[in-house]
Amino acid sequence: MNSPADRPAQSPLTPLRDESQITVTIVICTSHRSALLRKCLEAVAQLKPAANEVLVVDNTAGDSETKQAAQEFAVRYTVEPAPGLSRARNRGLAESNSEIVAYLDDDAVPDAHWLGFLLEPFADPGVAAVTGKIVTPQTHPIDNIRELPRSLSNKDPQWFEIATFGGLGLGSNMALRKAACGGRRVFDERLGRGAPFQIAEENYAFASLLSLGYSAVYIPAAVVFHPALKRSNIEQEARNSITYWLLLFSEFPSQRLDLLRFLFRRLRRKPLTWPRDPQKAGEVITSGWRVHLKAGFTGTLLFLRTRKAKSK
Repeated sequence: MNSPADRPAQSPLTPLRDESQITVTIVICTSHRSALLRKCLEAVAQLKPAANEVLVVDNTAGDSETKQAAQEFAVRYTVEPAPGLSRARNRGLAESNSEIVAYLDDDAVPDAHWLGFLLEPFADPGVAAVTGKIVTPQTHPIDNIRELPRSLSNKDPQWFEIATFGGLGLGSNMALRKAACGGRRVFDERLGRGAPFQIAEENYAFASLLSLGYSAVYIPAAVVFHPALKRSNIEQEARNSITYWLLLFSEFPSQRLDLLRFLFRRLRRKPLTWPRDPQKAGEVITSGWRVHLKAGFTGTLLFLRTRKAKSK
């Protein structure tokens, strides 16, 4: 994994101003990975500024090693026994005692100034979500220099596809304004790791908040170091993509035409007109018709089963 020492020449960076008046809880969701959790908590303990509270959400029935790690760093510990990252994130949001809830993966290591940068945009009360840059071993150092902050609202063209398909960053480096979430389970519990649709729970949450009239901001200076993501097999990725598309079509009826236009452009392998890494259409789009047919069948059945279960 890259370390803070690997940052390009302009580091160490420092936030533009002190955001100490904004209260923040850092939520770290974990499941049987106490060794990784300790490394994450070590980095969190070095943050400048520090969080008002740190909450470890144990997404198991209760793991003694995870609880011990939390106690060693004097952070709060809670259990979310129902499996699924979205459930764990919703639990962290519900139990936090701060205005802002920042999320880290248990295998992520934040830069010392990560939190200061991530909080800056929340000085604007219209901002509901902020994301930062995720640096992996494959990230080219020049990317840290070229990227600029960007914001998005539902007044912007293509806002829906940008929010839902990776143009705003990822959940391993994000923060939400708790009041904007309105007491709702902002992460759909059918989505994310450990859920029926193992994909895009953070993107769905971003779109939900933007649809309410809030804005979101991407801050590349808010850096988190993260190992390369493990890829699932192509058939599973294709099935997850189909279920996600169906979910978006069902839950955002006013954006259906925009969604269909986006998917049609991607199927034609047209380049994106907004920043995202990677820009290419991806293996799901470029895979053969057998993969598409199987994914369409299994994905549709899975979506219908979960939709029926949710309506009960």
